[in-house]
Amino acid sequence: MISRRRQTPWIQRWSRQLIGAIALLGAINTAYLTFTKLRGIETACPTSGCEQVLSGPYATVLNQPLSLFGLLAYITIAVLALAPLALKSDGTGKTRSPVDQWAWLALFAGTTAMTIFSGYLMYIMVTKYIVLYGAKAVCVYCIVSALFATTLFVLTLIGRTWEDLGQLGFIGLAVGMVTIIGTLGVYAHIDRPVDADAGDSGTQQYSITSTSGPAELALAQHLKEIDAKMYSAFWCPHCHDQKQLFGKEAFKLIQYIECAPEGKNPQVELCQKSGLKGYPTWEINGKLLEGGAKPLKELATVSGYSGPSEFKNKM
Repeated sequence: MISRRRQTPWIQRWSRQLIGAIALLGAINTAYLTFTKLRGIETACPTSGCEQVLSGPYATVLNQPLSLFGLLAYITIAVLALAPLALKSDGTGKTRSPVDQWAWLALFAGTTAMTIFSGYLMYIMVTKYIVLYGAKAVCVYCIVSALFATTLFVLTLIGRTWEDLGQLGFIGLAVGMVTIIGTLGVYAHIDRPVDADAGDSGTQQYSITSTSGPAELALAQHLKEIDAKMYSAFWCPHCHDQKQLFGKEAFKLIQYIECAPEGKNPQVELCQKSGLKGYPTWEINGKLLEGGAKPLKELATVSGYSGPSEFKNKM
């Protein structure tokens, strides 16, 4: 038995524990992102890219935060890695139950899908954000998650001796194709988001369904007169919240700057020069007001508005 233990590489004896530990770290990472997203809290990050990327159109799937699905994936990997350790072992770190074999195949399929999907998201971050906005658009949490997924895949490959490489290759090819097709299908709408209120050439993703009261109209007129600007992106949910506060009639008076290249009449260079950290961002009296949708009373105070303040729409 001692001889057999020595012949088993240490990475194979500890692979399940390592996979489980990294998966739990990934779960913590995505749990934090999910919490901040659902609570509407700004994500703590050394760069502005975290909030910019995490509030983008690729950060939501089926009207839920993408990080929620990542959290479920990491928890699943942790369970697949650690649960079989409760089974009887032959002393080499390998369980004797056929459950072990199926768990390894599930780990391989799961980590393959996660790695491919993470690679696609890294491609999106580079081409849609970093190329346009520079290094400040880097999402640290996204990179960490991609590294976790890749590490899990590598550990799964080297964490045991695979006897049937043909079966492994077939599973990898099938999972890869399904992942790529599914990913492209989920995000197919992003490049052509058309809204009923935007006209034939519109690209506004969300409709403004609220109406404006006298106070909303007066504040919007005041902001127009002092040349206030709202920097935004058509896909931004917080921007939509801001539009809803003004209402359909009042928002037509707002000087709206579209920052997304795919949006209608984008002014990407102006947005870049303004040094934005997220959307929406207001420029009022030469100063930037950041941090998501603002209550109309706050915009009134900051802009020096002194008109009627009985706002119909509130957060």
